Amino acid sequence: MKKGLTWASSLKFTRHTVLMAGLLLLLVVPFNVYAQTDSTQKTDSIQKEEPVAEEESSLISPSLEFISIQKGDSTIDLKATLQAKIKGTFYKLSLLKITFVLVTDTSEKVLGFVITDQLGKAAFNVKAGSLQTDAAGKLHFKAMFAGNKQMEAAEEEVTIKRAMLVITPVKEDSLLTVKVKLIDIGTGTETPVPETALGIFVTRFFNPLKIGEGTTDENGEATVEIPNDLPGDANGNISLLAKLDESEVYGNLEAVAVQKWGIPVSDKIEIQERSLFSSNPPVWMLVTFIILMVVVWGHYIVIVYELFRLRKEEPHSPAPLTNT
Repeated sequence: MKKGLTWASSLKFTRHTVLMAGLLLLLVVPFNVYAQTDSTQKTDSIQKEEPVAEEESSLISPSLEFISIQKGDSTIDLKATLQAKIKGTFYKLSLLKITFVLVTDTSEKVLGFVITDQLGKAAFNVKAGSLQTDAAGKLHFKAMFAGNKQMEAAEEEVTIKRAMLVITPVKEDSLLTVKVKLIDIGTGTETPVPETALGIFVTRFFNPLKIGEGTTDENGEATVEIPNDLPGDANGNISLLAKLDESEVYGNLEAVAVQKWGIPVSDKIEIQERSLFSSNPPVWMLVTFIILMVVVWGHYIVIVYELFRLRKEEPHSPAPLTNT
């Protein structure tokens, strides 16, 4: 009986101790007291909530790249590329209408329109008869995209001064050269353009191959030597291309000359003879390769077979020991 009372008093003392410790902890530890605001009072700090306006869906803003190329036959190529950045990725915009306009001092003349291809590109050739320069001998072109329900309109302008490149191939004995002359024709008279870098290229299937570069002298002329080992077509013809790229005054200019200065390369599909460095190797190389592959892969097959065979075999249980 005495033990039971002792245990009860001890348990009661423990409970009182825990309760007092909790009260002391509440007094010592700081805490924030939150009070409910009176909803009946109106103060200046309380503002009425305004309805959130729905965000209007934004249109796609395309970018229009526009350049002009003055050709050797006095025509001008107008080239535009339409693309747009959507969620961090650039997309070429195809099947869209690009309008090309010639801007004069008094009016704007629509030259025509082109539908962009799969790469978002549109090219338009302007004949020399439809070109009208201003008093300074300059041409002002404009490329425009009218926009649609999903895209905004886009517009880009180019201003260039009339000029022309003249390329003249020259062959002296075994030396092949081309003479290129840059002429300013904006004022109606031919004026040589000195100290201008010109590049000489050979047209290839994808991009032109640069083979030389020259700087015009006081007569607007530059001479560049041409290698005599360039591959040509089946008749040995190569297309030489003289270019002036991204001039601040004249824009881009090109002139082409075709000469029989290349090594004839047949365009017919023929079976090549077996050789070491070709797509048609010798027979001994094919036989050696096949034998090596069979030996190597044969070892792998044997190893895999042995592993499966060992896995299927069950280990023999040891015989019980008996006293004889």
